[in-house]
Amino acid sequence: MAPRGCAGHPPPPPPSPQAWVCPGKMLAMGALAGFWVLCLLTYGYLSWGQGLEEEEEGALLAQAGERVEPSTTSTSQPHLIFILADDQGFRDVGYHGSEIKTPTLDKLAAEGVKLENYYVQPICTPSRSQFITGKYQIHTGLQHSIIRPTQPNCLPLDNATLPQKLKEVGYSTHMVGKWHLGFYRKECMPTKRGFDTFFGSLLGSGDYYTHYKCDSPGMCGYDLYENDSAAWDSDNGIYSTQMYTQRVQQILASHNPTKPLFLYIAYQAVHSPLQAPGRYFEHYRSIININRRRYAAMLSCLDEAINNVTLALKTYGFYNNSIIIYSSDNGGQPTAGGSNWPLRGSKGTYWEGGIRAVGFVHSPLLKNKGTVCKELVHITDWYPTLISLAEGQIDEDIQIDGYDIWETISEGLRSPRVDILHNIDPIYTKAKNGSWAAGYGIWNTAIQSAIRVQHWKLLTGNPGYSDWVPPQSFSNLGPNRWHNERITLSTGKSVWLFNITADPYERVDLSNRYPGIVKKLLRRLSQFNKTAVPVRYPPKDPRSNPRLNGGVWGPWYKEETKKNKPSKNQAKKKQKKSKIKKKQQKAGSRSTCHSGVTCG
Repeated sequence: MAPRGCAGHPPPPPPSPQAWVCPGKMLAMGALAGFWVLCLLTYGYLSWGQGLEEEEEGALLAQAGERVEPSTTSTSQPHLIFILADDQGFRDVGYHGSEIKTPTLDKLAAEGVKLENYYVQPICTPSRSQFITGKYQIHTGLQHSIIRPTQPNCLPLDNATLPQKLKEVGYSTHMVGKWHLGFYRKECMPTKRGFDTFFGSLLGSGDYYTHYKCDSPGMCGYDLYENDSAAWDSDNGIYSTQMYTQRVQQILASHNPTKPLFLYIAYQAVHSPLQAPGRYFEHYRSIININRRRYAAMLSCLDEAINNVTLALKTYGFYNNSIIIYSSDNGGQPTAGGSNWPLRGSKGTYWEGGIRAVGFVHSPLLKNKGTVCKELVHITDWYPTLISLAEGQIDEDIQIDGYDIWETISEGLRSPRVDILHNIDPIYTKAKNGSWAAGYGIWNTAIQSAIRVQHWKLLTGNPGYSDWVPPQSFSNLGPNRWHNERITLSTGKSVWLFNITADPYERVDLSNRYPGIVKKLLRRLSQFNKTAVPVRYPPKDPRSNPRLNGGVWGPWYKEETKKNKPSKNQAKKKQKKSKIKKKQQKAGSRSTCHSGVTCG
């Protein structure tokens, strides 16, 4: 029977309590028996998060003749917990004024550091690739769109990933949730990119209960994996938010908290399809728009799941030495229930509504808790920050685009970051009115690009859907156009400039007023573009069809080297011809090549 709620059972009791709570030397049998009774009593309280205070626990252990050990881990390396939500809009958290209840997120953020100048990418694959490599899209070849299920494409194998770097310094690495970084070859799978274990989906979306996904008619398959195989045995038809949380609880219950842990939890929620367990709709009956109501239920379910993850961290002894990072992967999609108000634009665009994200850090290790960070932070920054916290090293010859921003977050120091390349996409639909002339001969403004330098943000080409969508504008048919503030991009423009610090909602275009700043940012774009690698966006491969792979989405590409290897008979014939040729050469005979040219 499936457990109640979307977030699973309360955490089960941790295994081998004698190894973690009651260590010590061998005592006489009588004393050992008494100690075991005491140990079990103490463990019974601790396993449900209602244990004795540390002082009381220490006193009891001392009475049993044991040396008192710290209650937290003995390692100086912190446990790293990165939680990535999918398609959560900027407004869609309680502390940003949402009508959706998110008490867990609100509490964790209030007790930690809220990131209020935090940027990601506008769609799934780019954000995930930049998090795991610390590199902009232009430096991995993934600057266009997402990785499609049928494409022979994945995160380039020559990039050292975050889990690989953490494993070098002794971390156990586990991933639960959505991968979306390609899988056409076995080498692209999460377990080949640094994760000890993987439980989740390979594609960008799918049914929350059945875990099936159709990419197009006739292209349908199952998408739930346990490491490198379809997870048929682990699939009980449970809602994915609940299922992933249960797996996180199992990982924490079986891991020794004295050993450093990296846990990447990439929830499917709140990405479409809009599905949620029924009981989460109770508080949102007043929301008229059905998509918004479903979305609200999904987010409430996610909030409860994160509460249970936090409880498990405390229950199993990880919390005091943990750093919890929460982030959305991109802005919300208004037509699928999300809201980015009062920001402009939506998921898939380079307006603030597509790239400015909900994010915070929660940790007992923070020096300045309960604060707001307004310094510039980007998703690439987690790569060097987490490696540094883990006491790891980044090779000097590897060029990354992220910065170590831990002191910025923990101590309130200035961010080392002064700019962000949001992207340069050379194959996106060109802006009809863009030209080199409009870019002062520095840049072709038909190309979609966006860059932030200090307070200034520049966009060129076609930035995407640019409306402001107020929360009250939702109707049963999606956003009501009568209530939107619409902007038409067919007015001849292909360059926009905003002072984001003064105008975070992008209402006042300053490109005509400050041409000097426009030129400066165009030159910076041009400099970045010189370092770009070719775009990786291959056509679909019919061999990717799940029908050819047992009904499962998974690796299909195989190197065709076997076809080039000669068969045994061919090899024998070749050897025979070679012997004949040598005999002919010794006899002084002359032969001619197939082209008719005399061979000597």
